[in-house]
Amino acid sequence: MQKIKVVPYKKEWPELFKEEKEKIKSFMTDNLVEIYHIGSTSVPNLAAKPVIDILLIVENISELDNLNSKFEAIGYEALGEFGMPGRRYFRKGGDDRTHQIHAFQYDSIFDIERHLAFRDYLIHHERVAKKYGELKAELALKYPECIDSYGDGKDTFVKETEKKALIWYWKNRG
Repeated sequence: MQKIKVVPYKKEWPELFKEEKEKIKSFMTDNLVEIYHIGSTSVPNLAAKPVIDILLIVENISELDNLNSKFEAIGYEALGEFGMPGRRYFRKGGDDRTHQIHAFQYDSIFDIERHLAFRDYLIHHERVAKKYGELKAELALKYPECIDSYGDGKDTFVKETEKKALIWYWKNRG
């Protein structure tokens, strides 16, 4: 069972992402489009579960399935779509998860943009990020062993912020 723990921001999180990015790039072929650090560990000063979220964008999502053994060789568990059609999900560390990959095909624009917009919005809106960190810490204390309740508790905040983030993101492009 995964223990939910929210910790203060760690300066090493961006470096942990970079190290993992290089490992992934080492076996990706022409299918790779880009790899981004997303999620709370990508936002400076934001309290987070210490799990590095990675957004992997590929040209052909089906071809990614042929690399499951490569992901497994660097410690990931390949879980397929894992409840989200069109995505491929990989996690590392089991119940003590350290990394997770959300992979999408390049034309899954909404799923890609919402992750990037949410990250960038929190980076540029420190008060919102602080409020989000406080909510997550509160939920982790309230539901230390129930990831579903923890996620449900964040759902309204995330959806409202994601909407604002997407509008902000599109207004500030270019």
